[in-house]
Amino acid sequence: MPVGGLVPRATDNAAELVVRNARIHTQDPRRPHATALAVTDGIVTAVGDDADVASRVGAATRVVDALGRRVVPGLNDAHLHVIRGGLNYVLELRWDGVPTLRQGLAMLREQAARTPKGQWVRVVGGWSAEQFAERRLPTVAELNAAAPDTPVFVLHLYQAAVLNRAALKAAGFGRDTPDPKGGQIVRGRDGEPTGMLLAAPSALVLYATLAKAPVLQGEDRKTSTRHFLRELNRFGLTSAIDAAGGFQNFPDNYRTIVELAGEGRLSLRIAYHLFPQTPGQEIADLTRWIEMARPEDGDAWLRLNGAGENLTWAAADFENFSQPRPELAPGYEAEFEKAVRLLMENGWGFRLHATYDETIRRDLTVFEKLAADGLFPAGNRWLFDHAETVSPDSLDRIAALGGALSVQNRLSFQGEAFARRYGTGAAADAPPIGDMLARGLTVGAGTDATRVSSYNPWVALHWLVSGRTVGDLALRAPRHRLDRETALALFTRSGAALTGEEDVKGVLRPGCHADLAILSEDFLTVAEPVIPHIESLLTVTGGRIVYAAAEYEGLDEELPPVSPAWSPVAHFGGYQAAPGAGLPGVRQAESLAEAVAEADLHRQWRVRRGSLAPTAGTSFDPCFSL
Repeated sequence: MPVGGLVPRATDNAAELVVRNARIHTQDPRRPHATALAVTDGIVTAVGDDADVASRVGAATRVVDALGRRVVPGLNDAHLHVIRGGLNYVLELRWDGVPTLRQGLAMLREQAARTPKGQWVRVVGGWSAEQFAERRLPTVAELNAAAPDTPVFVLHLYQAAVLNRAALKAAGFGRDTPDPKGGQIVRGRDGEPTGMLLAAPSALVLYATLAKAPVLQGEDRKTSTRHFLRELNRFGLTSAIDAAGGFQNFPDNYRTIVELAGEGRLSLRIAYHLFPQTPGQEIADLTRWIEMARPEDGDAWLRLNGAGENLTWAAADFENFSQPRPELAPGYEAEFEKAVRLLMENGWGFRLHATYDETIRRDLTVFEKLAADGLFPAGNRWLFDHAETVSPDSLDRIAALGGALSVQNRLSFQGEAFARRYGTGAAADAPPIGDMLARGLTVGAGTDATRVSSYNPWVALHWLVSGRTVGDLALRAPRHRLDRETALALFTRSGAALTGEEDVKGVLRPGCHADLAILSEDFLTVAEPVIPHIESLLTVTGGRIVYAAAEYEGLDEELPPVSPAWSPVAHFGGYQAAPGAGLPGVRQAESLAEAVAEADLHRQWRVRRGSLAPTAGTSFDPCFSL
């Protein structure tokens, strides 16, 4: 099609796709800016302006006019539980982006009415009480009123879960149910469970309860995963590193993603990790996996990246900031050393879940002992995940041992809890990204979705830039806030470096993967409050249009309908997009009215709790008082 003077011509090197009239942020220092690019066989073949791509426009070339919008390399979430998330996506009611608890409860009530007998309504991650106008969790009474007969499970961060009466029964909780290790079943004066579960400090009780809910089977698993990948593509994601996690068994829970890769139906590139699930069996599992495969086995769409984020259960700390920092068992280092030695001697990289510097220091001591045998640094990629309280001394030791880091915006959802426990000074430095980058360390960025943070990468990018939580609390020190180009690089080039793909991914230049996104707003220039509301209007992975909206709607690949038909995603979709800055007048007025209503509901709730005195119906305006 002729677009702006680009006329199809007979050519032997015709591109499959050309994007033009764009503001392309290439991240290639040799040519950082461009207005057009061409793609052939999933690879970028030309970057420049219209003149540079004109000779590649053939009769079958799809020419996309970006209409002057910003184009960036496809985003790469360096820590995402994408495999587990895909298996459960269509079963979950998402409160990601929901501005009020009232709206969340209305969604829950409506979903309960359509959920068949035997199934649960589950709200699992992606939200925080701080994002709501009411600034609170739902009560058990509210869940019982919204769904008197349908089991409801609402997970809040790593801290707690709220269950209605029907869910307590379905999960088998009663007066005689003992508290699990590291968890608490809150009970009323009669000894019966109230419906509140607390991580104290371990979230195992929360996840073990969730695991009692029905799961998808057969083709529904594939359909759910494909819709989850499309949802990620919606935000411009084209790659992710799956950090494995609890209740993600290999190979059973990986089978769906492997089958989709074999069928050529992945729309997101995935590098995955393997996580030993059974305490006491970790070394045996790692040994068996080493005999089965090697890191980087696979292809550009699906590849093994190593072990972790746990190697041995005893070495893992917890990230429940509403509870004191856990003290890890003395002497875990012996078994941990065996695991690390086994991996390093066999060319396997790894990643380690480590929230606190106390954990990181103990792990580094093991690595330094192995360095005497030449195992560090030895070319194997390894990294610490999270590292909210890592110290300058530990960062120096990580650099000396050839390590890297992966940070996530967990404190955009848990920042208030962290500050209450450790103080605003500690929260200002958690994690100390500026110090990491000053040492030249590779730092990838991600979300840690889906059970705590949202999978929306723009919420994470907003946190990296602004230092604000989803409750709009400014916590991070200026030296740990990033300029926008650096923040974007952490979500693109750095993620590629963590999988050894920095030469072909995270940058738009000839010879690299054609992974890109046309953005709804220009991330590099838009007002800070708008950043979380950015979406992709067109996402390309490997030259394929995998998501399309607005003017491009209908250009992406067709997906099967969401199944089962009663799925929350079939009715509500995934992330609940909220209007950004610059609202049209009518919508702005409606939003103000909603805010006033929520403020009044919050006031009424405080009156009922006794934390606010009742007031007369007449408003008081000091401007008109005498």
